[in-house]
Amino acid sequence: MTWALAMGWLHPFSTATQRTAGEDCNSEDPPDELGPSLAERALKLKAVKLEKEVQDLTVRYQRAVADSENIRRRTQRCVEDAKIFGIQSFCKDLVEVADILEKTTECISEETEPADQKLTLEKIFRGLSLLEAKLKSVFAKHGLEKMTPIGDKYDPHEHELICHVPAGVGVQPGTVAFVRQDGYKLHGRTIRLARVEVAVESQRRL
Repeated sequence: MTWALAMGWLHPFSTATQRTAGEDCNSEDPPDELGPSLAERALKLKAVKLEKEVQDLTVRYQRAVADSENIRRRTQRCVEDAKIFGIQSFCKDLVEVADILEKTTECISEETEPADQKLTLEKIFRGLSLLEAKLKSVFAKHGLEKMTPIGDKYDPHEHELICHVPAGVGVQPGTVAFVRQDGYKLHGRTIRLARVEVAVESQRRL
């Protein structure tokens, strides 16, 4: 009897003690709904980092587009200026030619006395000679070259055929025999064809 009571008293106490200990152990485990897992937090941090990188790349792209547009505008402005002022040096040299021509024409006037006509003609001749020399100097300076194709083989890329003439002594058929109008090249490129007469072999009469 005494042994049974002792067992009955110990059993409830043992059960309660075990239940309390079990509850205490279970209470140490955090529930799942308390917060995100480590993997989720890592993904969020990575997403924030990628978003910042995208924003940085977007800003850099917008700056690059703006810089490219500024460069395009400056280049276009330079091209337009080159078109307008590209012949500035040539025009400056031509002004000197115009000065010589103006001074030469001043020698001719209605008030010139007959006795002074010879002197006037001499001044005009000197002025025209100076004018021609100055023009040649300006042309050479800027790469403008007059073609002298007499005796050269006819070339449709450089010559404009006016007519054919019989080949004479020392003139080969198919070559330029006479130049009606001079042609010009600019830095080796033909800018005006020379108008020429081309020699052909004369037909013999039977």
